[in-house]
Amino acid sequence: MGYGDLGCYGQKLIQTPCIDRMAEEGMRFTQAYAGCPVSAPSRCSFMTGQHTGHAKIRGNREYWRRSVLRQNMFGENADYYVIGQEPYDMTQPIIPELFKAKGYRTGMFGKWAGGYWNFDYPDTYACLPDGNTDTSKSRESSSCSLPNLRGIDCFYGPVCQFQAHTYYPNFLNRYDPEGRGDTHLVAEVMEENIRCKSMDSPRYADRPQYSADLIHRYALEWLDRQKKDEPFLGIFTYTLPHAELWQPRDSIVERYHKLFPAEEERSYRTDAGSWYYGGNDKHAQFAAMITRLDTYVGEILEKLRESGLDKNTLVIFTSDNGPHEEGGADPGFFGRDGKLRGIKRSTYEGGIRIPFICWGAGIPKGKVSHHQLAFYDLMPTFMEYSGAFSKKEIKEHSLDSPRYDGISFCPTLLGKDRKQQKHEFLYWEMSDGGTQVIGVRKGDWKLVVSQGKSFLYDLSTDIHEDHDLKADYPDKLAELINIVHQEHEESLLFPISLP
Repeated sequence: MGYGDLGCYGQKLIQTPCIDRMAEEGMRFTQAYAGCPVSAPSRCSFMTGQHTGHAKIRGNREYWRRSVLRQNMFGENADYYVIGQEPYDMTQPIIPELFKAKGYRTGMFGKWAGGYWNFDYPDTYACLPDGNTDTSKSRESSSCSLPNLRGIDCFYGPVCQFQAHTYYPNFLNRYDPEGRGDTHLVAEVMEENIRCKSMDSPRYADRPQYSADLIHRYALEWLDRQKKDEPFLGIFTYTLPHAELWQPRDSIVERYHKLFPAEEERSYRTDAGSWYYGGNDKHAQFAAMITRLDTYVGEILEKLRESGLDKNTLVIFTSDNGPHEEGGADPGFFGRDGKLRGIKRSTYEGGIRIPFICWGAGIPKGKVSHHQLAFYDLMPTFMEYSGAFSKKEIKEHSLDSPRYDGISFCPTLLGKDRKQQKHEFLYWEMSDGGTQVIGVRKGDWKLVVSQGKSFLYDLSTDIHEDHDLKADYPDKLAELINIVHQEHEESLLFPISLP
């Protein structure tokens, strides 16, 4: 989801009444940033409290590509028996582990993208002496970094973000000891879906089990289990909107079919081997996905209100990177970048600046904050807001420690702006599929590095980053490049060209 995809951020064509109300009842941030301009490393930054110059994951390193597409794995449907991404560093604690240790009930619903899972060896884990996964044994084991081993009590969704590219999958992953008696991560086969052959067949369009609805209903069921006197942490990593612009043909979709004339629509072909289902209504499909997600958010907030949990719960709504073009998506049609340059996989503002709304107990109503924050700030913020951690523990998991990069923005959340510590700079890097990008923001100065080439912008006068000022301000350029060399730690998995 891009910065400008919501009504409360200026979107005129897509209806988002529930999230807009959330912003009216809470705090909306205008200068919040994802951890990275692509999914897996952005989520890693959130989970670990590290920016991507320090975090282990700096790109979408896939393991399904190394396995075999097994024919007739689910009925007549082929699939991969190893699925997932590069595992998180097991020596770096992640948010659910920290909160589970404090007595929190933890649930995650949506994609994981922090490790890989082997269909043939779901409860076999090959570990190195330091506890990390021996990835050379991916064909004969699952990774150690899976939800059931990283502090998650209940998980439902695709463990692999590649699997999340389709909304009508052959299976979803599940770990729910309390509700289903699971002892490890399992595959819940979508029996009705596999009766219809997958994407290379016209019957794919007849698949009835829509994963976004299934995941959302499971999340609501988990919320029903929560009690006022037992703290909980829910991480809802819903996959709307994403590249396969396809969903149930219900009233939400029909609303946008009427709004966008067919001659203005964007089509997308489903060629052999495509990840995404095609069609000639991609504007309507994308808009409907945003409105559908908005409906989900409204149902979550209403459930919290009904149970009284809204009185002592913080809810944050955000996106893991900027807008995309895959699958027929059309960023320009909706003006979706909010007058920002760049999309997903770019460290221009459009690739990393994201919608960010906070709602709940103690949050001033209707406030707009211009505080600069990034995903790696969420760990210390959650710790401080919860009241479950000592000042020493918060300090040990924030910028004051060499292992973390975040600063709690809890003072801002509670309306105490004068007490808010600010970042000297924000930092991003990504090495993914041959694309290598770096970004630094210091005050209103912005450095963008693409394939080793540097560009300098002044966001105070050039929010669209049109005017490269490196020739006019060589000292400022050198200052920001120095930050890159200071913050970047070498990674053999994710090599990058430095400026």
